[in-house]
Amino acid sequence: MIHQVLRIFLFVHLSIITVFLPAKLINGGIAGLIGVTCVFPIDLAKTRLQNQQNGSRIYTSMSDCLIKTFRSEGFCGMYRGAAVNLTLVTPEKAIKLAANDFFRHKLSEDGQKLTLVREILAGCGAGTCQVIITTPMEMLKIQLQDAGRREAQRKLIGQHAGGGRAKVNVVQLKSPTALQLSRDLLKDKGIAGLYKGLGATLLRDVPFSIIYFPLFANLNSLGRRNADGSAPFYISFLAGCFAGCTAAIAVNPVDVVKTRLQSLARGHHEDTYSGVKDCISKILHHEGPSAFLKGSYCRALVIAPLFGIAQVLYFLGVGEFVLSLLPGQKH
Repeated sequence: MIHQVLRIFLFVHLSIITVFLPAKLINGGIAGLIGVTCVFPIDLAKTRLQNQQNGSRIYTSMSDCLIKTFRSEGFCGMYRGAAVNLTLVTPEKAIKLAANDFFRHKLSEDGQKLTLVREILAGCGAGTCQVIITTPMEMLKIQLQDAGRREAQRKLIGQHAGGGRAKVNVVQLKSPTALQLSRDLLKDKGIAGLYKGLGATLLRDVPFSIIYFPLFANLNSLGRRNADGSAPFYISFLAGCFAGCTAAIAVNPVDVVKTRLQSLARGHHEDTYSGVKDCISKILHHEGPSAFLKGSYCRALVIAPLFGIAQVLYFLGVGEFVLSLLPGQKH
């Protein structure tokens, strides 16, 4: 089943790549690299806050998580899993932006402004296309980000077992690399291993794009225009930030479910889940509705600048400018 879905995704992706991708690849890549570098520690805090369950709380807030992570793992520990993001965020953002343009182009009639329904459909298509990159990227990233939390939990349990009086030796587990994780998953479960949580990722990214793209397009159309009719860069930046923040908070409950489902290793006495429905049921029963808001402000702080930067680069035409400098390109 998953192989058939992937084949359909690949066919759509090839159509998008042929028409739209080169400039979007550059825009998405630059925006992704800048954004991820700046806000990745906050994303790490989001993952750890979302994964900790009642009775196994290590962190009380984003700042507490970042301080404890820095003290126990150092500066590099705050960037665990960043290599995966930096590698895959370029095609992910490029596909997301290009797919939205592709579907908006296909749904437009004689260049007229899209209706809200068609804007939503275009956003839906963009969110569906991006999961072919997003799912394995986040699958690997989450394992690397959450390793430090589980290690901190083991140390805390060891200290409690010793009555807090004697130092208890806890085995330091070496965190596997993304390549090792990929190899193990492919060996044990095939390609489906990298796409665990695909359904939850779709449930998060499709609504996100449905909210984000129409909201951004309408916000970006407000205010004064440049001489060529385009929006000033600060309008695009603010529109991207606000639309990204709004969409991120709106879908955070699904992001919590996705994070829990994609976490392969569990801490002491933490629940395991068989699927989306089971995860929602256990979170409601054991942690209450407020658990679905865990890490929401972290996610907003990550998504807002990331999409703000992406849209500024996109509307400034950075990718198109770079391509125009290459030999053999039409000016």
